[in-house]
Amino acid sequence: MTATLPPSGGALAETYAAWLSGLDIAALPQSFRRVVSLDLIDATGLCIAARGEPYMAQIVHGWDSDGPCTALGHARRLDAAGAAAANGMAIHGEDFDDTLEGAPIRVGAMTIPAALAAAERFGLSGERAFLGVAAGLETVCRLNHIAPGAIHRAGFHPVGVIGALGAAAAAGVTLGLDARQQASAFGLAGSMASGILEYLSEGAWTKRLHPGWAAQSGLRAAVLARTGFFAPRTVLDGPHGFFHAFAPTATPDFRHLAEGLGQDWYAERIAFKPYACGTMIHPYVDCMIRLAATGIRADQIRSITCPTGEGLVHRLWEPLAGKHRPPSGYAAKFSMPYCMAVGFFDGDAGLSQFTDARAADPEVLALAEKISYVIDPENEYPRNYSGHIRVETTDGRRIALDQPHMRGGVRDPLTEDEIRAKALANCRHGGWPDDRAERLTDWAADLARHPDLSGLAAFAT
Repeated sequence: MTATLPPSGGALAETYAAWLSGLDIAALPQSFRRVVSLDLIDATGLCIAARGEPYMAQIVHGWDSDGPCTALGHARRLDAAGAAAANGMAIHGEDFDDTLEGAPIRVGAMTIPAALAAAERFGLSGERAFLGVAAGLETVCRLNHIAPGAIHRAGFHPVGVIGALGAAAAAGVTLGLDARQQASAFGLAGSMASGILEYLSEGAWTKRLHPGWAAQSGLRAAVLARTGFFAPRTVLDGPHGFFHAFAPTATPDFRHLAEGLGQDWYAERIAFKPYACGTMIHPYVDCMIRLAATGIRADQIRSITCPTGEGLVHRLWEPLAGKHRPPSGYAAKFSMPYCMAVGFFDGDAGLSQFTDARAADPEVLALAEKISYVIDPENEYPRNYSGHIRVETTDGRRIALDQPHMRGGVRDPLTEDEIRAKALANCRHGGWPDDRAERLTDWAADLARHPDLSGLAAFAT
């Protein structure tokens, strides 16, 4: 078996680790640095938005190790792994965090907490943490292009499995691992990756846990790799490697991890969400808001048919009867009919649209039951997220509305002012006054200038 393995230094993880270990903040283009800064602003606001949710109380109080690290918005100090897990869960908890266009996955929820926890735990500079975040974002984005869609088809959540490797990159670069150590961190993280899709059946909270678990797994992998722990350097491209395990139906395209390093920054394609629900739903919500603006009433709508990409169906449309009546506010975030209906009535799909009470509103559910789909083989998903509705009214009129792309994505990005406004609104949702929220967003935006992360503790409660 060993005769078929690449020579020392020739495995894909080793090659990529060598590039990461030489990464310097001066080499990051300003356009990429801007994305990193915006993701930090967005992510920290999301941590505060979730601070009062029951799942956050459960993970913060249920973690069994105290330590010197900060779970944003919580008084209890945790060990580094606990802070990474809690912050990762908070960022993703309300499904309002970033995504990647072209090969959908969340990015910052796994990587930002790992870098912050590593820097806070070991007294490292904000510049090291910023560089770690940049490395983690780029790693997740490149890894998720290697076998797009195949991890989902195998029943795994890419956030949990690819996220562990991305977090290992984030923590490893923050800690300053050399190439050999970083390759070992990837080898370790490959055995720490986890996350299955069964949360879809009932809207269970394990989806919220996946990025936090990935963040702490990658952090632990990077810390353990510093000891010289023997881990498989062929974790990515070996005969029993990562993609063989998690994407068995795919033919991995490893060029995405090997080509254009330092020139083509995949993470510049990160999109920021204007709505707190599944990303591919957003253009359909926009169509429904435009429909409501025409003055049509819900009782005048006989049916709405949505041409859609096949890749959206199993997560957002089926089982259709269940999506028409989601069992909870959290499950409603993954229901195309519900999100469209609530967008029609409320003109938004923000945090207040996904409470359990709102998800049980008879008027919203009555409209949701009128919404169905047909698969459009020409739909561009996942290369592009678009929305399409075909409305039939009770008096025989037909109305067609289309949204050609996702707002917040590369074709129509949110501005820094919009992302800061979103972060402030999220902090208000979490009970913080605007002046404190502004201090947090400024701190996040200026991360690379901080001599250390001791200032993070000011945002613990």
